[in-house]
Amino acid sequence: MSTDTSDIGPDTLVRPIQSRSKGYLALLVAALAAIGVWLAFYIHQLQQGLIVTNLADWGSGGGVPWGLYIGAFIWWVGIAHGGIILSAAVRLIGLDRYQPVARMAELLTIAALTCAGLYILIHVGRPDRLVTSVLPAWPWRVHWSPLVWDVTVITAYFVLTATYLLLTIRYDIHRLRDRLPNRFEPIYRLLMVGYTEKEDAVVERMVWWLAFAIIIMAPLLLHGGVIPWLFALLPSMAGWAGGVQGPSFLSIALTSAVSGIIIIAAAFRYAYGWEELIPYDVFRGLATWLGFFSLLFLWLQLQQVITGIFAAPTTLQHATEVKITTPIYWAAIGLVVLALLYIFASALKPSLFSIPRIVGMSVLVLAGTLVEKTLFVVEGLQHAHFALYDGVPGPYVPSPVELSSVLGTVGIVVLFFLTVSKVIPVVELHAIQDEHETEEVN
Repeated sequence: MSTDTSDIGPDTLVRPIQSRSKGYLALLVAALAAIGVWLAFYIHQLQQGLIVTNLADWGSGGGVPWGLYIGAFIWWVGIAHGGIILSAAVRLIGLDRYQPVARMAELLTIAALTCAGLYILIHVGRPDRLVTSVLPAWPWRVHWSPLVWDVTVITAYFVLTATYLLLTIRYDIHRLRDRLPNRFEPIYRLLMVGYTEKEDAVVERMVWWLAFAIIIMAPLLLHGGVIPWLFALLPSMAGWAGGVQGPSFLSIALTSAVSGIIIIAAAFRYAYGWEELIPYDVFRGLATWLGFFSLLFLWLQLQQVITGIFAAPTTLQHATEVKITTPIYWAAIGLVVLALLYIFASALKPSLFSIPRIVGMSVLVLAGTLVEKTLFVVEGLQHAHFALYDGVPGPYVPSPVELSSVLGTVGIVVLFFLTVSKVIPVVELHAIQDEHETEEVN
């Protein structure tokens, strides 16, 4: 089903660029405040070291060396990968219904990858360690170091996504230039270097092949591949090992990404009166996908629990029993279940569905997946095959320093969208016009 955009013109797309409201300024202040809170805690961490967190060193002293930082890293990478997968699927499969939110998904990928990379910087303690330890060792350690693999796949995906986004932006800027503000002329000139209309057909094919590469790489090498492999191939950590980790990570990525896209699309729809540009039907469709991916996520969680408590090796059974007796794990699962039940109920009774409600459910899903991924990291370390962490005085609880990083990275994503939406259209021109109509805009 395609969206009827016949009465929507290019001026609709540039409305965020040309307007500024009190709500925008309030959200900008909130985002900067969130980043400021995190920076204050991070400066404290730089001054005192990682001892100000509740993380421990590798050794026999007790505690876990990985916690919320690594859990949030996985979460942001998942959101990034899921976002660009959905955008690529729109182009490959021809899902014109979701074209108004495709670029938002691409921008979400860029922002989320930035946050994921930031967590690597935060977690190494001193930022200079990236220069003194990681970068010099890259050429000969890339084939076996988990950290270098993480840096490699994030960098590769960032380059792919940025290229994908840049190629589509050039088309729009050329045709909307007379509606864009002159104060950003240096940026537009840089983005349009070497552009001619003759490249449009070539770029369309290039973007299609980039989307194809992204769809192939995601399950094989990225959030369905490299990152879960780094955990699943460590048999000494009972809670991590297993072939189900790849599909489980991918399901969480897609679930989280759809939730993020719903929230962002609803925010732009409300702020700029885009009821016709992003119609109600788009949110119904996104809710259906959210329900499907949530169901897949819950099914894979069930598989892990069942195989972990029924005739499992002793260490895996212990790790699973600890997980299922942890109240916060069931709280996380309950948030996803609640969202799934709402989506199912609104499918049976459409009058129950509303955009504010699905946004609320999306927030719950994001919270649930973040908690689940953090618990996955922590429980795998606390209940390993060996007795390295025996005698731990209590379970790991994220410190205010660590919790502030989540607030700060969310603020960074909000600030990113607030800034980008004032420079380039966050919805593709193709979403409202076919090729013939686009030529008329010229």
